[in-house]
Amino acid sequence: MEPDQDDVVSAVHAAFDVSGFERAEFSLEFRIEDAEFKEKFVALARRLEAWGYVCRLEESGGARYVIVQKFVREEGRAWLSSPWIPRLLFAAVISLVMIDGYYRAAGTNRVVDIGDPLSVAAVYTASLLGILGVHELGHIMAARFHGLRTSWPYFIPGIPVLGIPTFGAFIQSRGLTINREILFDVAIAGPVAGLAVAVAVSIYGAYGAPTVDSSMLDDEALTRWGQGEPLLMTASLALFGKGDGDVVVLTPVMFAAWIGFLITFLNMLPAWQLDGGHMARTLLRPSLHRYSTYGSVAVLVLLDYWLMAVLILVMSMRNPSASTLDNVSPLPRNRKAAYAGIVALAVLCAPIPAELPIPGI
Repeated sequence: MEPDQDDVVSAVHAAFDVSGFERAEFSLEFRIEDAEFKEKFVALARRLEAWGYVCRLEESGGARYVIVQKFVREEGRAWLSSPWIPRLLFAAVISLVMIDGYYRAAGTNRVVDIGDPLSVAAVYTASLLGILGVHELGHIMAARFHGLRTSWPYFIPGIPVLGIPTFGAFIQSRGLTINREILFDVAIAGPVAGLAVAVAVSIYGAYGAPTVDSSMLDDEALTRWGQGEPLLMTASLALFGKGDGDVVVLTPVMFAAWIGFLITFLNMLPAWQLDGGHMARTLLRPSLHRYSTYGSVAVLVLLDYWLMAVLILVMSMRNPSASTLDNVSPLPRNRKAAYAGIVALAVLCAPIPAELPIPGI
């Protein structure tokens, strides 16, 4: 038998010390007196979600209320729910990355021999998809740790040779995000996990990146990064004595690391529904979160990433921020400290150009 409102009332009373109850037209409202309520609410929310109900924890006039409503699930896109879609997208992205890697390796070989193009393309593909895949795996593992169901990653095909072969990946949440701590943990896990692989790829790529005399190059695309060089990449090159005074060839593996740093940087921005935006939302009110989105757009404009800036601005107008069921429990101090670390890592991953395009300077 499907649980009804009486079962819901019993569940809330079993979980909390209820001092008041009101049955409204579309909701059940309970005033609770528990001083320790965070974990109790998590357990209740998961139980009611399985029954087809959603509950919120709110505070008003110094009192705390649990508000329960019947959960109406939005109809998702049928084609996205097919288990074949993420598999086909992944296969398509592997093919595009291999093609991109082959042509990049062949082009580099015209200047300096870096090996068989097909073999280099395979390493390039493993490097790039390793960064993106581990990023999404970090989200999935954090979500499952907190009892939150997700889809498998959907990889986004890009434009090989002429641009970048993939625009990253995303997962869909298939459950309710209960509190700020869960939202923060799931958001931070992806960039941190992906960044660890990007650093490893960068060090490996820097070790094997050849340096040549500038007179040998007539293609700027094969030299250092015209669209900005992350400080972590600069450090990787310096680790092997490659940097100032050298012309470092942009091998496919180094390009994979560069894409990894760029995607990590973008995801760490405190904007919209990006990972950094979710983290910022756990600390900021919706109005301040909106300003942090505008600030992120300004940073991208300063770095000359206009297309991404416009995309974030447009998308943020449609769906400005994430939300949680528990609007009362504060974010723990250790998560706040971790966010300070994220800000520092974002700076280290930023594609900093040799000369910032500041108007009037």
